Amino acid sequence: MTVVLGCHFVQGLCDVEISELCTQITYKQATIERKMMGSFRQAFILVATIAAAFHYQIQIAEAIDIGVCYGMLGDNLPPATDVVNMYKRYGIEKMRLFDPNPEALNALRGSNIGVILGMRDEDLPGLAASVDAVASWFSKNVEPYLNDVEFPIIAVGNEVIPGVYAENVLPVMQSLQSILQGRGLAGIKVSTVLSGATLGSSYPPSSGAFTPEASSTMKGVLTFLSQQGSPLLINVYPYFAYANDPVNIRLDYAQFTAIEPIVTDGDLSYYNLFDAMVDAFFSAMEKEGVSDVDVIVSESGWPSAGNGDFTTPQLAATYNKNFMNHVTSNKGTPKRPNAYIEGFIFAMCNENQKQPAGVEQNFGLFYPNMQPVYPVFS
Repeated sequence: MTVVLGCHFVQGLCDVEISELCTQITYKQATIERKMMGSFRQAFILVATIAAAFHYQIQIAEAIDIGVCYGMLGDNLPPATDVVNMYKRYGIEKMRLFDPNPEALNALRGSNIGVILGMRDEDLPGLAASVDAVASWFSKNVEPYLNDVEFPIIAVGNEVIPGVYAENVLPVMQSLQSILQGRGLAGIKVSTVLSGATLGSSYPPSSGAFTPEASSTMKGVLTFLSQQGSPLLINVYPYFAYANDPVNIRLDYAQFTAIEPIVTDGDLSYYNLFDAMVDAFFSAMEKEGVSDVDVIVSESGWPSAGNGDFTTPQLAATYNKNFMNHVTSNKGTPKRPNAYIEGFIFAMCNENQKQPAGVEQNFGLFYPNMQPVYPVFS
């Protein structure tokens, strides 16, 4: 707003009147300017408040030392950018990504979320054919993101030992390690992921041993991991053990809620099935002559639906909260007390295209609309 009346345009007025008129005009101009500045200041404060509130909404939780798997087998899942923002909102600083999905990797740029990146199982035979094939995979799926995304581990295959792809795992791991060393990327470790099916024996934990089929592959894999100082990734699911044998496996033992030892193995006492399963893997590795390889629990969880009373939101919430507390306590296991064992909850969202239908589609912490199935991060 501009006042166009100036003192020198006023004619026919005495000096006193002119002086008074100029004073009134100057006062009105100053009043208008103060109001304008006040409005501007209020608008600035409002914008700053909205921006701060938005930032707070995204960064609402303190960081927690737990990971969550980002599964994508659904046709109604939120965009990757929204999923990454969920990780930020709940303070989740670790993600397991099962394959190098470009949308997810681009959304992760600058997020400071550490990513365990997987190779597709079906790609392993082609990658095992030559170092050049692995180098091409790396150039396409990792190298473009190195400046903006943290990759602590690349996982060669998911639960493929034993199986038709098992023989490809070690050659690909060796080729990938060579490429990482050649490019000065020693901070990225190479590993593979095992399921409980690799164990031919697991009870008691000290009897843990790989099946003969798995052992033939694991000898070389474990030697490689030991030489490189890399961890072994294991998927540990007390739920399946309990659901398959509820008569002999107690619910409190499966859910971390037992208040007394349930299993005694020599001098070691087990209050929960999770520790027993992890220690069975340690025992199996020792039987292969390797005792210096750490483990990361790359998957664990409890479904909230799909199998009647075995799968309720209450049971899923109890397990995942206790799993998170157990892992972040850094107490280790009876066989490896005080060991640092990283853990990943499976999974971020329910996935309606996972097979078989039922339980497998209900491991998510969130519905596809990004609302919690039950509270875990609170």
